[in-house]
Amino acid sequence: YQRRVREAVVSTQSTGDLEVRLHQQPFPLYPGESMDVKVTKLRAVTTNTALRLRAITDFTDAEGVQRFAHDEWLFAGPGTYIPHKNVEIVETIRASIIKPNEALRLRALKACKDQVGKDRVCGEEWLIFETGAYLPGAYEQVVGTISAYILTDNIALHLEALQSFKDRFGIERKSGEQWLITLKESEAFIPDVYENVLAPINISTLTNRQYCIILDPLGEDGKNKLGQRKLVKGEKSFFLQPGERLESGIQDVYILLEDEALIVKAVLAHTDSEGKDRQPGNMWMVRGPAEFIPSVDIEIVERRKAFPLDENEGIYVRDIKSGKVRAIVGQTYILNQDEELWNKELPDQIEKLLSAEIDPLADRTSRAHNKDNKGRVKHKVITYRVPHNAAAQIYDYKAKQARVAFGPDLIMLAPDEHFTQLSLSGGKPKRPNVIRSLCLLLGPDFMTDIITVETSDHARLSLQLSYNWHFEVADEKDTAASAALFAVPDFVGDACKALASRIRGAVAAVPFDDFHRNSARIIRTSVFGLDENMKVKDSFRFNANRLVITNVDIQSVEPVDQRTRDSLQKSVQLAIEITTNSQEASARHEAERLEQGARGRLERQKINDEAEAEKARTELLKLQANSAAVESTGQAKAEAQSRAESSKIEGEAAVEQAKLKAEANNIEAEAELSRINNARQGELTYVAATNNLEIERAKQMAAIETSKFENMVTTLGSENIARIATSGHDNQLAMLKALGLQSTLITDGSTPLNLFNTAKGFIGQLEDGAGSSH
Repeated sequence: YQRRVREAVVSTQSTGDLEVRLHQQPFPLYPGESMDVKVTKLRAVTTNTALRLRAITDFTDAEGVQRFAHDEWLFAGPGTYIPHKNVEIVETIRASIIKPNEALRLRALKACKDQVGKDRVCGEEWLIFETGAYLPGAYEQVVGTISAYILTDNIALHLEALQSFKDRFGIERKSGEQWLITLKESEAFIPDVYENVLAPINISTLTNRQYCIILDPLGEDGKNKLGQRKLVKGEKSFFLQPGERLESGIQDVYILLEDEALIVKAVLAHTDSEGKDRQPGNMWMVRGPAEFIPSVDIEIVERRKAFPLDENEGIYVRDIKSGKVRAIVGQTYILNQDEELWNKELPDQIEKLLSAEIDPLADRTSRAHNKDNKGRVKHKVITYRVPHNAAAQIYDYKAKQARVAFGPDLIMLAPDEHFTQLSLSGGKPKRPNVIRSLCLLLGPDFMTDIITVETSDHARLSLQLSYNWHFEVADEKDTAASAALFAVPDFVGDACKALASRIRGAVAAVPFDDFHRNSARIIRTSVFGLDENMKVKDSFRFNANRLVITNVDIQSVEPVDQRTRDSLQKSVQLAIEITTNSQEASARHEAERLEQGARGRLERQKINDEAEAEKARTELLKLQANSAAVESTGQAKAEAQSRAESSKIEGEAAVEQAKLKAEANNIEAEAELSRINNARQGELTYVAATNNLEIERAKQMAAIETSKFENMVTTLGSENIARIATSGHDNQLAMLKALGLQSTLITDGSTPLNLFNTAKGFIGQLEDGAGSSH
């Protein structure tokens, strides 16, 4: 039954007409009627849902509301919807849930009134802020859900008006206007449909050591003051208003130390904190120690720090007003507002010489420069250390005068001074511009050159000569004499050319043979010349630059022509052969002389040995005669004496003969003795080692026997040992007592007795007794 109540039957009553029938008694279909829809359950509309209905034709509903064709309205639940023949269901609408800090954005599909009775035009949008379920009207479209922006003390919202309207705070907003929403206005902000959120804005916080400058600040009228600047000092927190921006961000307060300063320039006419009038473009210096915050009327040009300079350090400073350049040396100096560092430029070659790590004295023979040198700081005063026994020339282009510094010394260039670069010849033979240096070594030193000369018989020779030289400087304070040292730019090339010219002239006047025999004299004479006594002078002097040549060393002489070289080589070989033969003959003669002397000494030694042997033989014959004479006196005495004398004679003869043989074979005996000594030494070492081992073994065996004996004695006991030792005598004594004998002597057959001595002993005792009785 319940189901029948909820059932409806739609049947036709007239052509094209519809009728909705609800629960009733069963009925038949009349002719011409038909079922348009089968029996269907009525639609139950739940809470928070609705049916969107549309009128098919004009009619008046059960509530008396006039409905026109295509009108739409909602049937909201909860309830059961009863169909109507003039109404169709468009769709089912579900309510939108609005959570806290959310809003529902709606759009009007046509002119209508919203649920609060406010007229809405087609396309208009608005927000629903009430939390809960919201069921949009028939002509309302849900655009979406908007979440709120949570605002804190550190975050604000930058908004822009999309069109002119009045916001929820009652403020009129113009189209394109921008403003901020902070925590003061709302904790959670939902932008309206005509408000566009450009970006969240973080708060700007300044400490008591910070400041910032705001460009185009917001005025009291709420508009930006374009082109103006505003200074904000810490400690402070603020939000940048729309249109405002920070110049260079948040900046730290300038903390100036005692050796620091700021160069400040005025950009606007103003009166500073000291009461001084400043015009645009004026520059001045703020010195430390201090804390400084620039105002909006000035700008910081540069922060400068003092240069602590040692007495051997300096900087070049240029006055930007007058253009004058000066050197500051040996003090702590800070540039003022009218000064700047000046870079002193030098020629590239001098830059390389200054930056190369080469000692002019120790590395004077080296041609390799350090290519990985670091660049010079051009505003620092250029310094150069002149080594000992050297000189450097500096030219002042402003004063148009030169000065010479003698080492050891430290040169510090003034702004208008430059070094005099030396380009000297080098190599063998000499080539120009090989050696470049900033200082001139005064010597003594040497230079080597290879020159080609030609003798009068057209023999061309290559000479390698080494010249010893030095510069004569009598007084270093003599300006003219010091400047003369640098009068010749290339003293090496000039001196070598001059000396080579003199040598070529002298060699050209003599033939090759004379030059070959007297080359040293000819060259020294050509270089040094002769004095009034026709002796070679000790030195040659160049007056232009005070260079003195003291010696010439001829290192090699080689013919340039091949035939001359072959001839010279043959003559040298012949001389060598002659010298070699002469030395061989002298050595052979000396050997023969030594051999004859040794042979004579040997013959003399043989004669002496034979004489000594004859003397010994004579002595032997004398002894034999004495032996025969003694023989008659007694056979025993004669034999004994003869044997003794014979042994003596033989011993003396053997000793003498051994001495003679030892003297004759001294070298062989010494060698044999050395060999025997080495062998004996080895044998002694071996025997000593063997004896040590035997001794050690004997000690160990003795220790073992001792230990064994001690153990046996300990085991037997002292009383038992004493009894064992006296057991034989005790037995004999008992046996004698048993036989009744008072004394006896028992011997074996192998041990004889000396009765004579025994009787003598008895007699002696009797005599001693008789004497004592008297």
